[in-house]
Amino acid sequence: MIVITRINKIRRFKNPVVSLGVFDGLHRGHRNILQSAVKKARKIKGTSIALTFFPHPQKEKSLYSLKHRLRLISELGVDVCIVINFSASFAKMSASNFIAKILVKKIRCRFVYIGENFRFGKFALGDYKLLSIWAKENYFILKIFKVIKSNGRPISSTAIRRLIKGSKIKAAERLLGRRVSVLGSVIRGNRVARGLGFPTANINPHHEVVPPPGIYAVQVIFAAKKYDGICYIGSRPTVCVRKKPVQVEVHIFGFHKKIYGRFIEIQFVKLIRVDKKFVSINDLAIQIKKDIISCRKILQYFH
Repeated sequence: MIVITRINKIRRFKNPVVSLGVFDGLHRGHRNILQSAVKKARKIKGTSIALTFFPHPQKEKSLYSLKHRLRLISELGVDVCIVINFSASFAKMSASNFIAKILVKKIRCRFVYIGENFRFGKFALGDYKLLSIWAKENYFILKIFKVIKSNGRPISSTAIRRLIKGSKIKAAERLLGRRVSVLGSVIRGNRVARGLGFPTANINPHHEVVPPPGIYAVQVIFAAKKYDGICYIGSRPTVCVRKKPVQVEVHIFGFHKKIYGRFIEIQFVKLIRVDKKFVSINDLAIQIKKDIISCRKILQYFH
């Protein structure tokens, strides 16, 4: 997938089919729009383009970092992703100017795919009604997607964010259409877990919503391969006298490579237990062994 991060670098593409949205989280609604655009582009021998924004226009904490979002968009088969820097100056651009200068003049869109609730332009005044007027005058075809609902409620990034923070992993998974996951780089830790016999990769999750403290059965994606593992999220109350910031660590079963500085994706399968303080380090080590057994039992059904 080609990634374009500057408006002046946008070039002409053959028969552009543009999906317009923030696409934070790439939930079922977003995926429906993007996959439909990819299908249409292939049918007309055109180019599928996802046009998105970063940072989040509503200043929300992103479900996914930009790198993670781009990875997921690419996996859907999108040809080009245009990432517009949502700066203070860009926020002042009117909706009509956005359509005229970027969609029509720069991209020369043939099709535009948009969710019915998406807003854009200064003061978020742009919507599908404005786009439909421009479509008739500039000869592009607008396709509007209705909001997908789950249990009678619209699927949204805000709802998913709330579920993840509330440890409702399976409920969030249903709205996403795939597992809750975190993408992060592997950093050096203090090797406490290694001293207990359970070496872990310490993760720096870039601008992502992380599940609450606890122990999780997970699957880890590294270098296009999937591994089973156990993930710890917490402040290490048993080994730290003073309260520390929440950390993310993952012990990958049967994995012995050095991967400092590399990116890995952690997919959360199930919460095993909440984080707690143990009386001694020995008690903690005993519990970790039990947690690993529990994780292995759960993860054996995913092979």
